[in-house]
Amino acid sequence: MTYAPGIYADITNRDYHADPALGSTSLKTLATRTPAHWKHERDNPVHKDVFDLGTAIHSIVLEQDESNIEEVEASSWQTKKAQEAKVAARAEGKVPLLTKDLELARAIGASVMKDPDAALMLTGHKAEQSVFWEEDGLMLKCRPDALNHGLIADLKSIITADPNTFGKTAADLGYYMSAAHYQDGMETITGERMPFLFILAEKTAPYLPAVVELDEEALEYGRRMNTRAKNIYRRCLETGEYPGYIPRGRISLPGWAINRMDDLLLETEPANV
Repeated sequence: MTYAPGIYADITNRDYHADPALGSTSLKTLATRTPAHWKHERDNPVHKDVFDLGTAIHSIVLEQDESNIEEVEASSWQTKKAQEAKVAARAEGKVPLLTKDLELARAIGASVMKDPDAALMLTGHKAEQSVFWEEDGLMLKCRPDALNHGLIADLKSIITADPNTFGKTAADLGYYMSAAHYQDGMETITGERMPFLFILAEKTAPYLPAVVELDEEALEYGRRMNTRAKNIYRRCLETGEYPGYIPRGRISLPGWAINRMDDLLLETEPANV
């Protein structure tokens, strides 16, 4: 099923992902990897157990609801009984979690709600609504974690919530593209440019949270990269081809490697007389 432009409150996560409109993950793959990667991932979706913890944290924090989580009372997934319980939970559309991981998700959720800025955003909010819009013939989509007080919030379970390192994380994982994509989608549908906040939740004790926002330069680069992705996708639709890597000819060593070798060689090579 495909959805017309608008905001939908009752679309399941599964149905949202099944819609062919381009979301932020697709845009990141098209812009920073290749169309061949995007097509392979679209045709061969893979579920990783590591995703389950994030899904559980979203349920606990965003929806205050654990009904979609199935606790598996085992210390690991190594036993046959635990594996059978995992399969049974997935068959029922639930998220299987070991007891220790469920306790971790609860601890992270409790810590997030102790942050006053996060608690303000995550109280009385609209959780995980699905947004669809059209742009120059392409259907696009996003699914904001929380809408509240005229703001968009995205909850990220993360190794470190240190704001001093978040710029690198945002660059490495394409969060700057996601933020721009969500902002543009909501503006297209509502006419309002909403600030985009990241609620960061550390996955290790003491599970410190932080609320951060990317600057306008980061968001502008996000928009430019999203435009690159959409242009690449349009060419794929026109040609029916999803190419891989582009030949680059002869390859140079990176500047940092050359500088390091120059320093080392200066220590050992005889000076010119």
